[in-house]
Amino acid sequence: MTTLKVIPKKLKGTVTVPPSKSMAHRAVICASLADGRSVISNIQLSDDIKATIEGMRAFGAVILHDGDTLTIDGIGTGITRRSQEINCNESGSTLRFLVPLATLFEGETRFVGKGKLGQRPLEPYQEMFENQSLRYEPAPTELLDLTIEGRLKPGVYEMAGDISSQFITGMLLTLPMLDGESVIKMTTHLESKGYIDLTLTVLKEFGIEINHDKEYKFFKIKGNQSYQAQDYKIEGDYSQAAFWLSARTLANEISVEGLNDYSLQGDREIVEILEDLSQQADERVIDGAQVPDIIPVVALVAALSKGKTRLINLDRLRIKESDRLIATQKELAALGARIKVVGADLHIEGVSILKGGQEVWSHKDHRMAMMLAIASTICQEPIIIKDTECVKKSYPDFWEVFQNVGGEIHEWNMG
Repeated sequence: MTTLKVIPKKLKGTVTVPPSKSMAHRAVICASLADGRSVISNIQLSDDIKATIEGMRAFGAVILHDGDTLTIDGIGTGITRRSQEINCNESGSTLRFLVPLATLFEGETRFVGKGKLGQRPLEPYQEMFENQSLRYEPAPTELLDLTIEGRLKPGVYEMAGDISSQFITGMLLTLPMLDGESVIKMTTHLESKGYIDLTLTVLKEFGIEINHDKEYKFFKIKGNQSYQAQDYKIEGDYSQAAFWLSARTLANEISVEGLNDYSLQGDREIVEILEDLSQQADERVIDGAQVPDIIPVVALVAALSKGKTRLINLDRLRIKESDRLIATQKELAALGARIKVVGADLHIEGVSILKGGQEVWSHKDHRMAMMLAIASTICQEPIIIKDTECVKKSYPDFWEVFQNVGGEIHEWNMG
């Protein structure tokens, strides 16, 4: 456990944002399923991406790492494999993308992990497997320990869109390789649509065709398709850029480089949200349903914006690496923000500055740790953040970058 004392300092400098974790997951998987050699450039080996790489190696892909580049010799049509164990660490994307893919292979697959991953929802897959009489055996433990076996059949799949788009992505990655046409029908409104757009874009780059209606109510997937090897460059990550863009909004002199202004990433919405929060308003409403990952730092900026802000439709924050709804309210309130949870919403009344001077907790959630770091820049007194190493999940060099632009941190002995 690493505890840091963070001294209030204004940040100044240029940050090149890390590559998109969402795009990297998808590109690594597609390249690993392709016939031939792909080169994936501008990649950062966060813990989550390492988990996906190891998972695809377990399936038979040969993946070599050199600097910020992966060279991947894909499996192609030669899908044969003995039983395997895949350690997802704490990566929900790795787990939910690879569970259906594992059914393409012979033998059983055991998925293990740590942290709260075993408590995050998997019911859509459980129901799907049971309906097709496939093996689905979770161990009676809070930690992830799931064994599956059997092959999914092409057909019509009805799926809810309000739990996690990761389930939809997992199926979109898998169904093209089955031996017949499949259809995904949405039974509820699709949330986090931006992530599905990313999936469809990366699939198209690797030669996979998916058809869908304008409202994303159904997806039509031809079977017997083959992934084609590609050289692919990962663009900058708006989810991580959100922290630095927010820091700039909070009067830090930060320039942000490496972003695609025309990106399909859903978290690109942070640009419009911050513009909204910068405007004079008595009250504003921001819908967080499509952008749950950036809500902690949006709440921080809202807490320091004039007027009242309601962040609504935050149900899915409860099933992230932490209960992000409660965690965000608790830690910002400790620093002096006027913020409360009302149902699945956050109600915030802006203040001019945060007092700080408190011990706060990341809840072992990477996005909470980074939000609290940015919060320190607007505090009057130093803050102490517990469990700061969790940033390795998505942004391994965050604290180094934070120091490079003027942040001051000291390891703190809790004893």
